[in-house]
Amino acid sequence: MTPDWLSRMAPPHAPPPANWWPFALGWWALMLLVVVVTVGVWYWQSRPHLRLRRAALRELARIEKSMTDDAELARSLEHLVRRYAVARFGREAVAGLSGERWIAFVAAHGGTQWTGEAGARLLQAAYGGICPSDRTQWVLGARNFFRKKS
Repeated sequence: MTPDWLSRMAPPHAPPPANWWPFALGWWALMLLVVVVTVGVWYWQSRPHLRLRRAALRELARIEKSMTDDAELARSLEHLVRRYAVARFGREAVAGLSGERWIAFVAAHGGTQWTGEAGARLLQAAYGGICPSDRTQWVLGARNFFRKKS
């Protein structure tokens, strides 16, 4: 007598009902990653002043390390701060400023270390005059001007 193996098998059953979660977890993770990257790129592109600030701070660090001559440091700082101000606040607001009005503008927008004697010395050193150096105030004023969130 041969055993009937087919009769001992479990009865056929239907597949489980469709899940309410249609995609596998990996696809959801990929979609989330795409959304996060898209939002990150949009956020990065929508705030160009942050890129400008970071670039200015990198250039300031490079200038601070490489300049040994006070006159060249003053000239480089003044040009960097002016370029940043034109890019950040517009040519109309910055291009006509010089001397005390320029120093007052920088001080009003965060570079308070450039007020008074430090600013006058910076301009004098930048444009050919010989004056006592105030390197730390000059660099600190430029750094604070870049970091101000106005």
